[in-house]
Amino acid sequence: MGAEWRETTVGEFSPFAYGKNLPEKKRENGPYRVYGSNGPVGFHNKPLVEESGIVIGRKGTVGAVHYTAQPFWPIDTTFYVSRANHRDLRYTYYLLKSLGLENMNSDSAVPGLSRDAAHARKILVPELDEQRAIAHILGSLDDNIELNRRMNQALEGMARAIFKSWFVDFDPVRAKAEGRPTGLPDDIAALFPDSFENSELGEIPKGWEVVVLPEIIDVNPARKLKKGQIAPYLEMKNAPENTARALHWYYREYGSGVKFINGDVLMARITPCLENGKGAFVDFLEADQVGWGSTEYIVFRSKKPLPLEYSYFLSRTNDFRSYSIVNMTGSSGRQRVPATVFDSYLVVNPSREVCDCFGMIAGAIMSKIKKNDEEAHTLASLRDTLLPKLISGELRVPDAEKFVEEAGL
Repeated sequence: MGAEWRETTVGEFSPFAYGKNLPEKKRENGPYRVYGSNGPVGFHNKPLVEESGIVIGRKGTVGAVHYTAQPFWPIDTTFYVSRANHRDLRYTYYLLKSLGLENMNSDSAVPGLSRDAAHARKILVPELDEQRAIAHILGSLDDNIELNRRMNQALEGMARAIFKSWFVDFDPVRAKAEGRPTGLPDDIAALFPDSFENSELGEIPKGWEVVVLPEIIDVNPARKLKKGQIAPYLEMKNAPENTARALHWYYREYGSGVKFINGDVLMARITPCLENGKGAFVDFLEADQVGWGSTEYIVFRSKKPLPLEYSYFLSRTNDFRSYSIVNMTGSSGRQRVPATVFDSYLVVNPSREVCDCFGMIAGAIMSKIKKNDEEAHTLASLRDTLLPKLISGELRVPDAEKFVEEAGL
């Protein structure tokens, strides 16, 4: 290692400051994120730190490290680090992440990160130019991961908007009935009727019908797994909130729980997971593989000719989720939705032509979302490989740049 790297301590290089208490009742709506130990916890109308910075978990999620490029308010369960001329802030973020601060719980009744202990950690740091170069490599990978996340958020939002427009608000039919342009390509617009008819749910597109949910969507369809069989397991805490794809699952011996295959839709049925929007569109299994999860999921699957994605986007509509929440039963704090409440849930069954068209559009969107997630996973793996080597000086910047280039990233 070159002479440009020097030994110092965390306390000398990037001293931690204490966050400041800001109870929820005192927060006023605004653009500035409020950070707790586990990340963003809300917003406020003014920041405590009026520049970018780093937040470190002090109590609760001890040692978790978060970077924010915007002014922010770190609450009193955190430490924070702000800018200084002798260090690159984003480099400092990656340095702190590499130290394993989460393993430095103090031995007290309320576990926490001791500032004195963290400050005493010895570290090696390079000159400022090298810090910036290291931060650029790792930061570029993180920026691309974030870009993919935002792209997926926009893609799913687009699919939800199409579902709502076609199957909830009936916008294309309404436009045709009023003699207005639908805003759709002619071949797609031609699939929709140009008038309405009365039904139990009010006016619906002519030729479509109202049915109970089980006529077009299976609820908790039968799947086979032998007790003791090792199979992919989706823990409730790993189910995504208000988005489609589950990214964290693992293999576990099957005991008891719901079973599912690719194309099934999961919805949490217990409070507060249901209210928080936990659920998923299953697409992470191998062909013909059966996965499983908590008994606190309800599984839905579209019946042919309804596209598989239809069930997912229906499960994300406000009406469907409100109906589920209103029909929860049980004692306070442990309420659940009985699967039987969907036996009488009325839905509109669209024409096959419109369903096929939606399936093509939604299927393409979901495939793109999956591809973006897989790319983000590759980027994260590369970042996690490079981070300790760059921070320790084992791998120098030119070699890391070559490594990234050879990986085609």
